[in-house]
Amino acid sequence: MRTHEQLEAFGTYLFLAVRRPAVLSAAVELAECVVADVDATCSRFREDSDLSRANAAAGSWVEVDPLLVAAVEVACQAAEATAGLVNPLLGRTLVQLGYDRDFRRLPTPVATLLPGDAPGAEAPSLDAWRDIRTDPGGAVRVPSDTALDLGSTGKAWASDLIAAAIEDDLGEAALVSVGGDVRVAAPDGRPWQVAISEAPDGPVHQVVGVEAGGLATSSTRVRRWSHRGVVRHHLLDPRTGGPAGDRWRTVTATGPSCVAANTAATAAVVLGDQAPAWLTERGVAARLLGSDGSLVTTGEWPREPAAPCRWAS
Repeated sequence: MRTHEQLEAFGTYLFLAVRRPAVLSAAVELAECVVADVDATCSRFREDSDLSRANAAAGSWVEVDPLLVAAVEVACQAAEATAGLVNPLLGRTLVQLGYDRDFRRLPTPVATLLPGDAPGAEAPSLDAWRDIRTDPGGAVRVPSDTALDLGSTGKAWASDLIAAAIEDDLGEAALVSVGGDVRVAAPDGRPWQVAISEAPDGPVHQVVGVEAGGLATSSTRVRRWSHRGVVRHHLLDPRTGGPAGDRWRTVTATGPSCVAANTAATAAVVLGDQAPAWLTERGVAARLLGSDGSLVTTGEWPREPAAPCRWAS
């Protein structure tokens, strides 16, 4: 009997694995409910989403689903932890760079001019996110002349939500991966074998055992598109308004939650050469693959690759 399922979600994939085949159907149903709720409230590409309504009325309070309030607060916590490097107010910047629709509808990256060779777009100050206001009862105020984009934390947060739903409703051990953002539900002391890869269908670089918490991979080599003759990618440096530099092609990090892991991985890509020291200071186990092929690890990241397995991140 099957113990895993793969679905589509948020323009990428959702991989779900359980220990007991008998609970797979219920776990998938919970995951689909979470995905539908998050998409309806937090999507930047749906005109009817709560996030789109809040952005359209920037500068004013907007009544929204409390789920969006929670998502915004999680994004602000990531900004706090990274001094604004993982920033939720890059919505307008992404649009100016051409990321104005679902990624699957963007132009294929055929241009030859790379991100570092072209100017970025306008970006708010690193501290602008501090002007975001939320009301737990169900309201958000986006700062004037800015727009929310929760892409830097959204998939990881959804993975955390799905894992929590499975743990709370079913009490079953499970592994959730939303586009490579991984979270363990109901840890049972047995590690889940997770394959580290740059892209969903790419070669496996290493396999690690994850017993609890989260693991996330950020890469400058995926989610690329062409805009006005320039190749862009989705990991922006809010200090420049353009895609982050190419020092690291892939960073994989761990954390107590998937959001924490993803925050660390994204910040590391943005920080470039400063990333290993930043991760080490925070006790983050991480794997950083340089664009030149060099490999750096921090914390207790296992240094020796293991054999590939079926659980793909």
